[in-house]
Amino acid sequence: MEPAAPPPSPPAPPAAAPGSAGLVCAQGRNLRAVLCQRCGSRVLLPGAATFALLLPAMRKKAAAAAAGGGGDVLREHWLVRDMFSFENVGFTRDVGNVKFLVCADCEAGPIGWHCLDDKDSFYVALERVAHE
Repeated sequence: MEPAAPPPSPPAPPAAAPGSAGLVCAQGRNLRAVLCQRCGSRVLLPGAATFALLLPAMRKKAAAAAAGGGGDVLREHWLVRDMFSFENVGFTRDVGNVKFLVCADCEAGPIGWHCLDDKDSFYVALERVAHE
Protein backbone atom coordinates (compact mmCIF):
# COMPACT_ATOMS: atom_id res chain seq x y z
CA MET A 1 0.00 0.00 0.00
CA GLU A 2 1.38 3.37 -1.04
CA PRO A 3 1.34 6.36 1.34
CA ALA A 4 -1.30 8.97 0.61
CA ALA A 5 -0.15 11.84 -1.54
CA PRO A 6 0.02 15.18 0.23
CA PRO A 7 -2.95 17.46 -0.45
CA PRO A 8 -2.43 19.92 -3.30
CA SER A 9 -1.19 23.30 -2.22
CA PRO A 10 -3.80 26.07 -2.22
CA PRO A 11 -3.75 28.53 -5.13
CA ALA A 12 -1.56 31.58 -4.71
CA PRO A 13 -3.34 34.70 -3.39
CA PRO A 14 -3.86 37.62 -5.78
CA ALA A 15 -0.77 39.27 -4.25
CA ALA A 16 1.35 36.75 -6.16
CA ALA A 17 0.40 38.24 -9.53
CA PRO A 18 3.45 39.13 -11.66
CA GLY A 19 3.03 42.92 -11.84
CA SER A 20 2.35 43.29 -8.13
CA ALA A 21 5.58 41.82 -6.73
CA GLY A 22 6.74 43.92 -3.77
CA LEU A 23 3.65 46.12 -3.87
CA VAL A 24 1.12 44.04 -1.89
CA CYS A 25 1.27 43.12 1.82
CA ALA A 26 0.01 39.83 3.29
CA GLN A 27 -3.41 41.43 3.88
CA GLY A 28 -3.66 42.34 0.17
CA ARG A 29 -3.21 46.10 0.67
CA ASN A 30 -0.77 48.46 -1.06
CA LEU A 31 2.62 48.57 0.70
CA ARG A 32 3.82 51.70 -1.06
CA ALA A 33 2.32 55.06 -1.96
CA VAL A 34 0.68 55.28 -5.39
CA LEU A 35 1.88 58.21 -7.53
CA CYS A 36 1.07 59.81 -10.88
CA GLN A 37 3.59 58.53 -13.47
CA ARG A 38 3.77 61.94 -15.14
CA CYS A 39 4.12 64.47 -12.31
CA GLY A 40 4.76 62.33 -9.22
CA SER A 41 1.73 63.64 -7.35
CA ARG A 42 0.57 61.27 -4.58
CA VAL A 43 -2.70 59.51 -5.48
CA LEU A 44 -2.97 57.05 -2.54
CA LEU A 45 -1.16 56.56 0.75
CA PRO A 46 0.21 53.10 1.69
CA GLY A 47 -2.55 50.79 2.94
CA ALA A 48 -5.38 52.78 1.31
CA ALA A 49 -6.26 50.22 -1.39
CA THR A 50 -6.72 46.48 -1.87
CA PHE A 51 -5.18 44.50 -4.72
CA ALA A 52 -7.75 43.25 -7.25
CA LEU A 53 -7.51 41.17 -10.40
CA LEU A 54 -10.08 41.90 -13.07
CA LEU A 55 -10.77 39.72 -16.07
CA PRO A 56 -11.43 41.14 -19.52
CA ALA A 57 -14.76 40.53 -21.19
CA MET A 58 -15.25 36.97 -22.38
CA ARG A 59 -16.68 38.10 -25.70
CA LYS A 60 -16.05 41.34 -27.52
CA LYS A 61 -19.00 43.53 -28.22
CA ALA A 62 -19.63 44.07 -31.93
CA ALA A 63 -18.69 47.77 -31.84
CA ALA A 64 -15.41 47.14 -29.99
CA ALA A 65 -14.53 44.27 -32.31
CA ALA A 66 -15.15 46.46 -35.37
CA ALA A 67 -12.92 49.18 -33.90
CA GLY A 68 -10.05 46.73 -33.43
CA GLY A 69 -10.43 45.84 -29.77
CA GLY A 70 -11.17 49.16 -28.13
CA GLY A 71 -8.03 49.76 -26.01
CA ASP A 72 -5.76 48.24 -23.39
CA VAL A 73 -6.73 45.26 -21.26
CA LEU A 74 -5.53 46.07 -17.74
CA ARG A 75 -6.00 43.27 -15.22
CA GLU A 76 -4.21 44.41 -12.06
CA HIS A 77 -5.82 47.22 -10.09
CA TRP A 78 -5.90 48.85 -6.70
CA LEU A 79 -9.46 48.72 -5.41
CA VAL A 80 -10.44 51.72 -3.32
CA ARG A 81 -13.73 51.45 -1.41
CA ASP A 82 -14.04 55.08 -0.29
CA MET A 83 -13.58 58.04 -2.62
CA PHE A 84 -12.18 60.07 0.31
CA SER A 85 -9.22 57.64 0.60
CA PHE A 86 -7.63 59.33 -2.41
CA GLU A 87 -5.01 61.98 -1.76
CA ASN A 88 -5.22 63.49 -5.22
CA VAL A 89 -7.52 62.28 -7.99
CA GLY A 90 -9.90 63.81 -10.48
CA PHE A 91 -12.90 62.37 -12.28
CA THR A 92 -13.97 62.83 -15.89
CA ARG A 93 -17.53 63.49 -16.96
CA ASP A 94 -19.71 60.41 -17.28
CA VAL A 95 -18.95 58.19 -20.25
CA GLY A 96 -22.01 55.98 -20.26
CA ASN A 97 -22.09 54.64 -16.71
CA VAL A 98 -18.33 55.09 -16.10
CA LYS A 99 -16.19 57.95 -14.80
CA PHE A 100 -12.46 57.75 -15.49
CA LEU A 101 -9.89 58.67 -12.83
CA VAL A 102 -7.11 61.14 -13.67
CA CYS A 103 -4.34 62.89 -11.75
CA ALA A 104 -5.87 66.01 -10.21
CA ASP A 105 -2.62 67.98 -10.60
CA CYS A 106 -1.58 67.34 -14.20
CA GLU A 107 -4.77 65.68 -15.49
CA ALA A 108 -2.81 62.71 -16.91
CA GLY A 109 -4.89 59.63 -17.37
CA PRO A 110 -6.98 57.79 -17.29
CA ILE A 111 -5.27 56.02 -14.41
CA GLY A 112 -8.40 54.13 -13.45
CA TRP A 113 -12.16 54.03 -13.53
CA HIS A 114 -15.33 54.02 -11.47
CA CYS A 115 -18.60 52.38 -12.52
CA LEU A 116 -21.56 54.47 -11.44
CA ASP A 117 -23.57 51.28 -10.78
CA ASP A 118 -21.24 50.45 -7.85
CA LYS A 119 -20.83 53.53 -5.66
CA ASP A 120 -18.10 51.96 -3.47
CA SER A 121 -15.59 50.66 -6.04
CA PHE A 122 -12.85 52.77 -7.59
CA TYR A 123 -10.15 50.99 -9.61
CA VAL A 124 -6.61 52.31 -10.24
CA ALA A 125 -4.61 50.32 -12.82
CA LEU A 126 -1.15 49.30 -11.56
CA GLU A 127 0.30 49.82 -15.05
CA ARG A 128 -0.90 53.44 -15.13
CA VAL A 129 0.70 54.64 -11.87
CA ALA A 130 4.10 54.66 -10.16
CA HIS A 131 4.88 53.43 -6.64
CA GLU A 132 7.14 54.93 -3.96
